[in-house]
Amino acid sequence: MENVKVFSIIIALFSVLSVESVGLKDLKTCNFGAVYNFGDSNSDTGGGSAAFWPAGKPCGETFFGRPVGRGCDGRLIIDFIAEHLGLPHLSPYLDSIGTSFRYGANFAIGGSTIRPQNESMSLNGVSPFSLDIQIVQFDQFKDRSGYFYNRSYPRDRHNLPRPEDFSKALYIFDIGQNDIAAGLRKKNDSAFHASVPDIVDQLAKAVQNLYEHGARTFWVHNTGPIGCLPVSLHYHDIKPEELDEQGCLKAQNAYSMEFNRQLKARVIKLREKLPHAALTYVDIYAAKYELIGNAKKQGFVEAANICCGFHEDEIQVYCGHKQNINGTEIYAGSCENLSDFISWDGVHYTEAANRWVAHRITNGSFSDPPLPIKHACHKP
Repeated sequence: MENVKVFSIIIALFSVLSVESVGLKDLKTCNFGAVYNFGDSNSDTGGGSAAFWPAGKPCGETFFGRPVGRGCDGRLIIDFIAEHLGLPHLSPYLDSIGTSFRYGANFAIGGSTIRPQNESMSLNGVSPFSLDIQIVQFDQFKDRSGYFYNRSYPRDRHNLPRPEDFSKALYIFDIGQNDIAAGLRKKNDSAFHASVPDIVDQLAKAVQNLYEHGARTFWVHNTGPIGCLPVSLHYHDIKPEELDEQGCLKAQNAYSMEFNRQLKARVIKLREKLPHAALTYVDIYAAKYELIGNAKKQGFVEAANICCGFHEDEIQVYCGHKQNINGTEIYAGSCENLSDFISWDGVHYTEAANRWVAHRITNGSFSDPPLPIKHACHKP
């Protein structure tokens, strides 16, 4: 715990000093007319529900009052980012009902990976909408929306993105966790580590593709501490020596850290390769690990506790599901005090936890360069 305190202080001091060194006071706020997001369930605002099957109750109960395609009780980090920028929540690209793309679109789909996997949604929850497919969808979206915008009457354009906003938009990447999960599932350390350069390379190619089509501002999240997810801690026979000081699985977190190390190095190289781009690397891992390490001090219960689901005496019933146990039907509903929990369903975070993380990453405290998101279009 003491190490986490020291780490937090260092991060805060580094942020303040670095922000001052780049002259933040002299930078104008970026005018992001739109946000385009690529990712997995951590930022899926309804694409998975539109493509496969809808997220049911009790998802969405905190903020929206009903299921809205998010694997959460309320808002995700991407929702808080949109609000922070003064923009509406992003409509999923695949959702055809009641959508507006004037201020951007969300291509994230739950279960998506950077690297296409030879697996399926029905087998193990892996989405066919890998990052390369999401980029193809964006390219088509940009071309088709521009076609219809230029051929529509002004009164009919209100749900279409303005062509000039594409170059001024913020492009967010929040993907990679499922690539790591796939590596852990296959239980082959050497194969996973050999695959990381290709995984990172494919994300870099996605960034370059967008750059070549006019994108200039990128906000790239690394992946969180997968070894701290309660789903990992509840479903394994764990020995004490396998855990770190925060009660997380060291071996699983090592996968995340290796991916993050190579991702950061590639972002730095991309800055040289794409001279007109402003690329921000966001340390989601550090932000989430700090929250987990300081859970009680931040007003949360133990980080390993799961709000939605039934997990007792080796009986596991997932969030929103029902199961007959010894003649008794068990419904895996949500907890009473949702805002006290970090984990929503063992894999995804609650709205309260997402708000905590979003507040800290949008101010630049966990970014390289350490600029607030409203200044991310600038190159220090």
